[in-house]
Amino acid sequence: MTPAAPRRRRARAAAEPRIAAAPREPGRVRLATRAPAAAAAALALVLAAGTALAVPAAADTNPPPTAGDPAPSAPVPLNTASPGLKLAKGATLAPAKVLDIVSVTDQGSVSASQPEQRDETSNSTVTYALQAEVLFGKDSSTLSPSASARIQAIARDINTRHVTSPIRVFGFTDDLGSSAHGDALSKARANAVYKVLARELTTLGDPGHTFQVRGYGEDYPIADNSTESSRRENRRVEITFTPPVS
Repeated sequence: MTPAAPRRRRARAAAEPRIAAAPREPGRVRLATRAPAAAAAALALVLAAGTALAVPAAADTNPPPTAGDPAPSAPVPLNTASPGLKLAKGATLAPAKVLDIVSVTDQGSVSASQPEQRDETSNSTVTYALQAEVLFGKDSSTLSPSASARIQAIARDINTRHVTSPIRVFGFTDDLGSSAHGDALSKARANAVYKVLARELTTLGDPGHTFQVRGYGEDYPIADNSTESSRRENRRVEITFTPPVS
């Protein structure tokens, strides 16, 4: 009895139609059968499989309303007296807190993505980021003739705001050259800006400021240094101060 079972399975398999793709006509199938009824059954099977495997067309999941559709219902009314909206007995609200919102202004932009000066003002600090190409020549810490006017404007702003907190003057470079050279160049540029800024504040009758002057070289980039355009953004001197709370 055991050897007879495989023969029955092979006989049944032989009775079923064989489907083969036509070698020169894509999209058609050739049915090799021994009976018209078996061919019809195989064709129906192929059509059903094709329907099941077909990718449905993508439809808008949120189509616009059409005539006859019911109008959307109004929002659920809010019951302000609901117990779930009330504070627990003895609970109090946390103190109000003002978020630190930063306002950014680009000035003297050579192009939309390359501002010569970027001003960032938040609820607590003000930062002027001056592009190095505007202040200095290439690989130099000597200020250009046009740099003084920009630093003078910043000094007037500091004087107008009555700033008493330390003023930070930080220099930055890109990642070209050695790290030691970038550190030295950024510090020299920060020093050059600091000297003019302190002199202008003294001229305005506001000499009693404390300064923090540092050079960070290629640290703290604001762009990825992958292109000359992004490296230009990183070559900068930042002047940051905290105005008194009004």
